[in-house]
Amino acid sequence: MLIAFSVTPIGTGESVGAAVAEAVRVVRASGLPNETNALFTTIEGEWDEVMAVVKQAIDAVMDVAPRCSIVLKGDVRPSATNAMTSKVESIERHLTES
Repeated sequence: MLIAFSVTPIGTGESVGAAVAEAVRVVRASGLPNETNALFTTIEGEWDEVMAVVKQAIDAVMDVAPRCSIVLKGDVRPSATNAMTSKVESIERHLTES
């Protein structure tokens, strides 16, 4: 499965970069395929392992913030592997076909 998620610390002031970095640190330490962009961090793996990492990332933010807002988007496709890159490769292939 793929999970794209974002965590927003609430109650820590205007700058949230340091708290969000703690969440990303947890994701990167997980060893699961992942990527971070300006809005989301995406993780690929089995349901239980991905959701465990998301929980750990939220816990890391909650260690430094009194409240946290969470957005999750998922793609569950049991037969898929390497979905994070293959989905993008498919789009790129279609873009070059026209």
